[in-house]
Amino acid sequence: MNSGYDTRGAGITVRRALELPGLRSGLPEVVAGTDRLGRTVRWVHAGEVPNIASLLKGGELLLTTGYGFGTRPADQRAFVRTLAERGIAALVVELGPRFSRLPAALVDSARSTGLPLVQLHREVPFVAVTEEIHTEIVNGHYALLRRAEEVHRRCTEALLGGGGVPQVLEILAGFTGNPVFLETTDGRLLYAAGKGPEGADPLQVWEGLRDRHQDDPPAGSALVDVPGGGPGSGGVRARLVLLPVRSAPEPVHRMAAERAAGLLAVVLMQARQEEELAARGRGDFLTDLA
Repeated sequence: MNSGYDTRGAGITVRRALELPGLRSGLPEVVAGTDRLGRTVRWVHAGEVPNIASLLKGGELLLTTGYGFGTRPADQRAFVRTLAERGIAALVVELGPRFSRLPAALVDSARSTGLPLVQLHREVPFVAVTEEIHTEIVNGHYALLRRAEEVHRRCTEALLGGGGVPQVLEILAGFTGNPVFLETTDGRLLYAAGKGPEGADPLQVWEGLRDRHQDDPPAGSALVDVPGGGPGSGGVRARLVLLPVRSAPEPVHRMAAERAAGLLAVVLMQARQEEELAARGRGDFLTDLA
């Protein structure tokens, strides 16, 4: 996958956005936050109002010509500070009639807050930039979906070929790069797959982490419900646990686990039905003996 995509989610990095033709044609110059260009751009917003931070949710790349900055250094510092607190990805300012150069207070505030600040030396159509970046984000999201669907296809083929829960978990563990566990709703281990650090057995990993986290898996784990439980269980038969042993599970790993959970629900349901039929058969046999 293109290194400009944020593989942890459906977005692209600030660095990748600056490499696209729309912003590149504006001759972008990064004046603050050069070490934070790997931030994820969730969406693009353009605006010129002083209180624009209140309209944002975080992760946006904000395009502006600076009319909302204000004229006083205190207002300019506050403008940047509120954007940084909101968690936007970057502030991109087009130089022109409003500012031929960025105010020192604005630059200093961006550097102190760690907010990537970019100035454009040429005029660019904001609508074209927005459309281009949004297209890139959507393409990245579809790329993640395709990866998750490929795991689902492999799991399906394994089951059709006679495999079962262990094979599905092995595929999932190989994809995530971490051990994967299937447990009951009350935390009892059913199956484990994958390897821990230095090739450690997954059961050792499970026992070690469970000893330190009695009630819940450690922070950074991904939990995915396997549907199909009976009354009083909330419709959950079991759950998949992706532990952050080598690295934290990414959103695409959760997506793949959610698809695998649907297959596991069918497998577990079939196993339960087979057990019930076998038990019924044993009961009929004992009745015949009597």
